Amino acid sequence: MAGGDQNGTANVSYTDFLLLAFPGLQESRYLLAIPFFCLYLMIVAGNSILIYTVRADHSLHSPMYILIALLFAVNICGSTVILPKMLLSFLLRVSHISLTECLIQMFFLYFATMQDCNLLLLMALDRYMAICHPLHYTDIMTKKLLVILTLVALARGVAFVSPVVILASQVRFCRSNIIGHFACEHMALMRLSCGDISRNKVLGLAARTITAIFDFGFLLGSYGCILQVSMQMSSGHARHKAFHTCGTHLMVIFTTYSSRIISSIVYRLAKSASQDVHNLISTIYLFLPWILHPIIYGMRTKEIQDSLWKLLRRKWAHLVPGKAVARSRIK
Repeated sequence: MAGGDQNGTANVSYTDFLLLAFPGLQESRYLLAIPFFCLYLMIVAGNSILIYTVRADHSLHSPMYILIALLFAVNICGSTVILPKMLLSFLLRVSHISLTECLIQMFFLYFATMQDCNLLLLMALDRYMAICHPLHYTDIMTKKLLVILTLVALARGVAFVSPVVILASQVRFCRSNIIGHFACEHMALMRLSCGDISRNKVLGLAARTITAIFDFGFLLGSYGCILQVSMQMSSGHARHKAFHTCGTHLMVIFTTYSSRIISSIVYRLAKSASQDVHNLISTIYLFLPWILHPIIYGMRTKEIQDSLWKLLRRKWAHLVPGKAVARSRIK
């Protein structure tokens, strides 16, 4: 069935849906597959290379770089929740999705975006301990504590995302079984509901507001203390290193939060715009941080750069052994 009773009085409640990414551009769906395939390739390749770099170099096995590697892993997982299904719908018109699959996708989509924020909070805590309490850093920021903090971050994600998804599962959907979106976002699914969804809206808004207030408060407090301590450092080199490292983290924080805030504002201002425009705004806020994270850390973190070049030179030496031998003889 392609649709339901528009007045919302039908007894039916759809349990199977069609995900139509960019419904107004279905005739060009094969062309749309090209940029989104390249996007997915960039996210997976860029993040995977830097994960391997951190894993392969033992000098990068400190808490800060482990957290950065976890952030890269979340980027891959988040994009994998959405893009393969989206590409299949473009190429093979496999756009069918059950309500259960839709809710699972919704959970992991919001869980991944929340883990982005959670890991940025842990990085802020790590930098606070390293700069404000350097003498106790190695004693406090142990691998055991890192595991505990990671589990707390996972629990926080589950605690905030689960109620939204559980409440969505109790809604009756009778307006249509066509989701005009590339993913099962909460409001994209709620548009198909019939009946009162005020609780869903309030819960979704409350979850976003609480997390935003806590996150910004924690980040401002941490980096405010870091800035104060850094300004009092007698060594110019140490001060520059602290500013550079924290500046990199702040760039990632700005990219992550600003893309979501700006897209949310534009989304509400452009209510009269087509569904395709709203979907494009969603792609920007979801995928832009996942592309930029490895670029920012790869370009601005000297330790990761050095390790990456060492790995590339080693791989090149294995691929072209003759040149490596010749070079060693010249030396």
